[in-house]
Amino acid sequence: MEKLNGRGGGGGALPPQDVDRKQGVCERRGQRRDTATSHDGDVDSAEENGSSHKPSDAKPPPPPPQQRQPKRNKGPHRDCPLQLDAQPSPLQPNAVAQDPEKRRRQQQKNLLEENRGAEVSSPKGPLGKAKHVQKAPGNSPGDKNLKNRGGRGFKKQVFEAYMSHEVVSQGLKRGELLQGPLRINPKNYNDAFIPSPDGMRDIFLDGIVSRNRALNGDVVVVQLLPREQWKVRPGGPREQGWGAQRTGPGGPREQALGGPRAVLEEQHSDGDDLPARVAALGLGATGTGGGQLQVPGESSALWIYDHQAVARWWIYGLWLVVYIVERKHSRAVTGFLKLLPDLPFAKFSPVDHRVPRINVPLADCPPDFSSRPADYANILFICRITSWAEDSSFAEGCLAKTLGQAGEIEPETEGILMEYDVDFSEFPAVVLDCLPTDLPWSVPPAELGRRKDLREECIFTIDPATARDLDDALSCKQLADGNFEVGVHIADVSYFVEEGNALDAIASQRATSVYMVQKVVPMLPRLLCEELCSLNPLTERLTFSVVWTLSPQGKILSEWFGRSVIRSCVKLSYDHAQSMIDGPDRLFSPGELPSMDPRHPLDEVHQAVLRLHALAQQLRQQRFDGGALRLDQLKLSFTLDKDSMMPQGCYVYQYRDSNKLVEEFMLLANMAVAHQIYRSFPQETKMVDELQEFCDQMGVAVDLSSAGALHASLHRSLGDDPYAGARKEVLTKMCSKPMQMALYFCTGALKDEALFQHYALNVPRYTHFTSPIRRYPDLVVHRLLAASLGTPPCVCVCAVQKQASHCNDRKTASKRVQELSSELFFGVFVRECGPLESEAMVSGVLDESFDVLVLSYGVQKRIYCKSMVGLESFQHHRVGKRGEITLVWAPEGPGGAVISVFSLVEVQLRADEAALKYSALLKRPLDKEA
Repeated sequence: MEKLNGRGGGGGALPPQDVDRKQGVCERRGQRRDTATSHDGDVDSAEENGSSHKPSDAKPPPPPPQQRQPKRNKGPHRDCPLQLDAQPSPLQPNAVAQDPEKRRRQQQKNLLEENRGAEVSSPKGPLGKAKHVQKAPGNSPGDKNLKNRGGRGFKKQVFEAYMSHEVVSQGLKRGELLQGPLRINPKNYNDAFIPSPDGMRDIFLDGIVSRNRALNGDVVVVQLLPREQWKVRPGGPREQGWGAQRTGPGGPREQALGGPRAVLEEQHSDGDDLPARVAALGLGATGTGGGQLQVPGESSALWIYDHQAVARWWIYGLWLVVYIVERKHSRAVTGFLKLLPDLPFAKFSPVDHRVPRINVPLADCPPDFSSRPADYANILFICRITSWAEDSSFAEGCLAKTLGQAGEIEPETEGILMEYDVDFSEFPAVVLDCLPTDLPWSVPPAELGRRKDLREECIFTIDPATARDLDDALSCKQLADGNFEVGVHIADVSYFVEEGNALDAIASQRATSVYMVQKVVPMLPRLLCEELCSLNPLTERLTFSVVWTLSPQGKILSEWFGRSVIRSCVKLSYDHAQSMIDGPDRLFSPGELPSMDPRHPLDEVHQAVLRLHALAQQLRQQRFDGGALRLDQLKLSFTLDKDSMMPQGCYVYQYRDSNKLVEEFMLLANMAVAHQIYRSFPQETKMVDELQEFCDQMGVAVDLSSAGALHASLHRSLGDDPYAGARKEVLTKMCSKPMQMALYFCTGALKDEALFQHYALNVPRYTHFTSPIRRYPDLVVHRLLAASLGTPPCVCVCAVQKQASHCNDRKTASKRVQELSSELFFGVFVRECGPLESEAMVSGVLDESFDVLVLSYGVQKRIYCKSMVGLESFQHHRVGKRGEITLVWAPEGPGGAVISVFSLVEVQLRADEAALKYSALLKRPLDKEA
């Protein structure tokens, strides 16, 4: 299996599997994974993970090419509720078009108020017609405030009916519709995007109605609405949304293009003739005149720069979701219940604002909820969306579970797991029955005859001190000719997990182990993870080995792949290995290191670690000389109370030479296996350009032309003051934004071999081989490697690609759960130990807020100007891509201050009233002096 990273960056391909392989049941959302070492000792390097892959061509502004409008079949509309267990019955929208003048008046009438909880009215359909649907009278959820004035018993339709599957298929073939995964801005739920097919810019979906009941992560099909419904906004798009002054599509900051002159003139003085010039411009033409019109062909968006009026206008097309291809979102969400007087349902408010409010029948609520609602004000629930009708701004759902008090670690953790569809249930008996019952297990004599016997070799593990699932080991010995024999030995999980049985099915469904601060949800039963497959010291274990002959300069002279049997002589932690690296001549006392196998004395292990370290340095230098990239980012770690598991302290994880040693040989093994398998189974610039322009304006010399050039740029000096490292961290985060995560793919499903390349590693092929205990793709790769060394099996490309896609989804969900767990524990730490004070560096500037990187803890927070105590006024202005905010404090304050990227400030982290939420407050200069 190889991993593909977006457009042309590969992370590794999942080569085809046996056609007879039984498919597992598929499962599922996304701040950043550790760029050093995973909890179980394997390495997910920054080069491998999302922030370090090839720049995506995604960009917040929307304009892909304009699409022709598909022909529609005429027909009435029907309700199309969204079901969890089946696709809705997609229906064709009304094909009746309105008169242009009538349509324009209707557009003004139907401008939406999208604030949560407000009445949501329908936009015009793809052909400009607003529709209504008749409903029988009654107090069904969502009825309130939605009745049409035109007649009793009628409700205004909020959402467009979905197209039929046939219409969608033909529209996609003709290029009239576009398909992609939906991303909703977590900081502004009105803004959503899907990637453009050409990779140049993201397609912008403006508002809840445009998303048409799709949720974050869903794969959707979108259609460009007629030009009369396009909108005009002054100023243009902003990073992370459209700017804080935006009050909704109907507000004064944006208008429809139905009558450009009339709409725009309302917002300008008599002396400003820009609206007239805007009205006179054709949307599909190019021109200069008083301003500069940038329209690449027939674009769905255009910029108008007017130097006389010193104004900038942005005209953008409106896109609408017309079909949901796959519901990737779990439809489960954590939140709180609120009683609605005199109504047969309660209101469920999700913690995630990207999910709509949900009406829950009172019969589904706790028995005493109606009489004692205050008792449940701080109780966290899990609710599942069961339907979402076209004529309701709210979804309908049912309570899945009462989690407990908000703000407590276990209920919050369980809520995160359920929301991201992580299966944390106990393994059923049918799965456990697949494991050996004769314990303690020993290697069968017959298996020894089929494998290379490495039990006498000096082989050892290097893992985190707390790791219990040890799936990789290393060996290194010097040969008579001065070269080195180096081995990477990986637990042979495929011996115990037979393809197609119940154990394999649940492993393929879970796809990955999920690591949180205080616990792990394993992919495989613990007996397998911690005993049968774990490479525990002084125990014979089955492995898959890659053995190289390397020159002292790190050149590969030969390599061997095969199944083997090993006996690890010692379990080293990263601290142990680091102490050996730091003290090459040090004599360790017996109590400083774990007990060793008598056949391999301490000095032999010490010398092996030093040789591996020297070779790893050579390999690492060669990779970066060859154009590899690494974007290291700060990772927060915690010390926990052994009994309560509450955080006692936190620190930024240090990535040291011992981590790099293990990482280098895991990368080498993964690359070697990818090439071996492929021999047996052959078969975005715009956002980066803007980052380059921004860096140039900031006076920062960054070369974004390639991965290697970027790596060299980031390791040049950003100054010799104490904050040079902080500037590098801020710049690293900025460079990570255009990057895409590596993706698993099946080589047989991707014909263009140029797309196999892993961008950050700068290698043509890459896969995952080294962690089969915790990653299902590695288990698949083990099977394929075994097949490549024998008789290649028949393969089913579609089945393997489907499994690869599922593993991508679960990897993303696992990563996000890990991030949320860290955020949860840091929120507890701030509540228990705060307020905390720290220096911070500004990492981004928006219209009415700015982001800071808190240097002591490595977390990033947003500070809102309107919430600053003592601030008299603030003003945002932009010079090219560089934004600045001028803060003016009250008269008794210290005066003004200019906030821009790399500005150094002091902040205080303080717990909010909401459970486990905290805010960053800017300290005024007078506060700092005090």
